[in-house]
Amino acid sequence: MTLRLRPLTGDGSPPVEGSYPQAVEVTGATRWLFVSGQVPTAPDGSLATDFRGQCEQVWDNLETQLAAAGMTLDNLVKITTFLADRDDAMENRAVRLARLGGRQPALTVIVTGIFDAAWKVEIEAVAAG
Repeated sequence: MTLRLRPLTGDGSPPVEGSYPQAVEVTGATRWLFVSGQVPTAPDGSLATDFRGQCEQVWDNLETQLAAAGMTLDNLVKITTFLADRDDAMENRAVRLARLGGRQPALTVIVTGIFDAAWKVEIEAVAAG
C-alpha cells in the first residue's frame, strides 16, 4: 500500500486562520519519524538575529532530519511551531507556506518562551513514510 495523506476538515468546523486542515488522515504508512524540536542554529553554530533568517534555518534543519530518514516535506503529517513572539506569526506563516508549497500537514502554533532566549522559533514534526 502506498502512503496517502488526506487533509480533512469536518463539516461544522470553525474557520481556520491560514492554510492548514483540521486533521490529516494517514494510510499506508510503514514508517513514522518523530523529529525533535529544530532550532535556528546553523551547522557552523551561527545564529541569524532576524526572525526570517532563523525561521528559514529551522526549516533547513527540519529538511536535513527528514532527508536523514529518506523523507521529504511530502512526508510531513504534523508540524508544531513554537514562537517566542506573537508579532512574528504572520512572517512565520509566510515562510511556512513558501516552504510547504501547497502541502497541508496538521499544524499547531504555540507562542511561548523557548529554551534559549536568542531563539525566536523552534519547530518539531511528525512524518510518515
